[in-house]
Amino acid sequence: MYVGIGYDIHKFVKNRKLILGGICFDYPLGLLGHSDADVVLHAIGDAILGAASLGDIGELFPDTDSKWKDVSSHILLNKIMELIKERGLGINNVDVTFIAQEPKISKQKKEMSKRISEILEVEPERVNIKATTTEGLDSIGRSEAAAAQAVVTLIQTAEK
Repeated sequence: MYVGIGYDIHKFVKNRKLILGGICFDYPLGLLGHSDADVVLHAIGDAILGAASLGDIGELFPDTDSKWKDVSSHILLNKIMELIKERGLGINNVDVTFIAQEPKISKQKKEMSKRISEILEVEPERVNIKATTTEGLDSIGRSEAAAAQAVVTLIQTAEK
C-alpha cells in the first residue's frame, strides 16, 4: 500500500465560479487559480501523485503553460489517474478535509463524493469528505480563502 498527502489553498475572488470536488456551488465568490482552482480535486491529485512518487500538480500542470489555463480540474485528475494506471496502481481510499469558514458543504458532500468516485473509478464508499473551519483565524477564517487536505492510499492492481 502507498500513502500520499495533498494540500491546496486558493483565495476567493469575484466573477469566478466556485467548483469544489467537481461540483459547481451557488456561491457569490469563486477561487482564483490558473485552472478552475478546485482545491478539493487539487489536494486529491497531489496526494495521489505523492503516493505514486510522481511529483506534484505544479510540475505536471504548471501555471506557466497556457494549455492548462481555466482547465477543469477533473481533466487534471483524469491525467493523474492515467499515470498511476501505467504504474499498475489504483485508488484504495481517499479522505479529504475541506477547510473554509464558508460555504458550508454538508448538503453537497454526497454529490461531491459521488463525482470524485466517478473520476477515480472507485465506489463512493471509498471517498470520504469532511469539512472544518479555522474558527475565524487567518485568511481562511476571514473568508478570504479556502483550502483542502487529502490523504490517499493506493494499491497495486497489476504488475508493472
